[in-house]
Amino acid sequence: METTRHFTATVYLVADGATALHDHPRLDLRLPPGGHVDRGELPHETALREAREETGLDPTLLTDHRDVRSTTARAIPRPRHLMLADVNVCDGEVGHQHVDHVFYATAESRTIDPDPGEPGAAAWSWYDAAALREVDVDPDVQALGLEAIEAAAAES
Repeated sequence: METTRHFTATVYLVADGATALHDHPRLDLRLPPGGHVDRGELPHETALREAREETGLDPTLLTDHRDVRSTTARAIPRPRHLMLADVNVCDGEVGHQHVDHVFYATAESRTIDPDPGEPGAAAWSWYDAAALREVDVDPDVQALGLEAIEAAAAES
């Protein structure tokens, strides 16, 4: 079986010491905003677009590098992590994977107002570090969410 890989981007949004996760309707998981990198898009652009579409918030990426540029090149925000997620496994073989670019960002508010067609505001919850340690989420979501909360606190 040939494995198909798609590039995706995820962003852990942090506001007032908590990160936003939603109940994903198809996957039955609690996840941060994210989705597939569209043609012509860079991964950080995808992260920002998905966050805006899914939450209505206007995030500010947390970057950990200098803004190096010249007349012909510029730095782009790099993800905090690259994750390889098995999306479709059949008879022990992986048929589809996501190469996920994971970013951290801050938001000015916790008011969720998704675009039409996205899961509604009721699908979203904010988790501070204590709540994130208690909620039933995949271990990577918990670890990355906690790290995002720490990174946001260090920036303020």
